[in-house]
This record gives sequence, C-alpha cells and structure tokens, in this order.
Amino acid sequence: MYIKRKISDGLTTLKNLRYAKTNRRKSFHRYRVTVGVGGNLGDVKRRFEHLGVYFKKDKRVELLQTSLILKNPPFGFADQDDFFNSIIVLKTSMQPVVFLNYLMRVEKKFARKRSFANAPRTLDLDIIFFDDRIVKTSKLQIPHAEWSKRESVLIPLMDIYK
Repeated sequence: MYIKRKISDGLTTLKNLRYAKTNRRKSFHRYRVTVGVGGNLGDVKRRFEHLGVYFKKDKRVELLQTSLILKNPPFGFADQDDFFNSIIVLKTSMQPVVFLNYLMRVEKKFARKRSFANAPRTLDLDIIFFDDRIVKTSKLQIPHAEWSKRESVLIPLMDIYK
C-alpha cells in the first residue's frame, strides 16, 4: 500500500514501507553512488520493489537508501504515460564505467528495450553522483548533466537528504 501526496498538478509522491528504506550497516565497498531510477511501462512500483530485492541479493553492491517515488509527466517525448522516479543510494567497489555497464545489464534483466531517445521504458537507471568524482567521457558524465534541472531527481533527492 502506498501513501500518496499530491504536491502540484502532475506531481504526486508515493511512500511505501517496503520500498523506502535506510540501511545503517557498515559497508566494505569503497564508493557511494546515487542512482536515479525511473520507468513508465507496466507495474513500475512493483518493479522498483523487485529492484531493491535484486540489489540486496547482489554482493557487488550494497543498498543503503531509497527515496520516495515521484509520479511525474514525461518530458522529451510527451506522448506516453507518466513516469515514476526515485533515487537509490548504493555502495560499490566498481569503477564508474564498470558500474555503468553493470547498471545497463540490470536494466536489460528488467526488460529494458532501447528504441529511441526518451522512449517509454520498463526501467531506467542513471548515475547521478559517484562519490565526489567528476567524469566526462563519450559514454558517461558524472555528475549527471541534467540532474539539477529535473524535478524527477530533485524531489526524491530532497527526501533522502531531509
């Protein structure tokens, strides 16, 4: 069951005790990574819960924290269903490019199909921050180029750092 709160036209927050969590254990992994999570195809809220279980079972990462879920309208390609977005914080010992490849494999495992930019998707995982690193390559930019301009990132981030 989700607790819904409408914050404006088109923006609704959802909280679920099974998804919104904080882990206080000491981690042996080196890097703290903030990941944007999104999707708008199928049962996205349930997929987010399954993603949390997946990360908890994977020894290459440790799930530290999840934010509320934000329901918001799409941007870019607007003729699609609303998106659900969240933030998760993980610890890992992988380097940034290796971690990006790992996230792309996780997306594929959750049936992500890449057709065109801003297309509807089952799961989208974006590295927002990777410790305090700055990375600029053709494949990867950290911090994420648009993070500070997107409510879909800012509102869930505020939930984590309140």
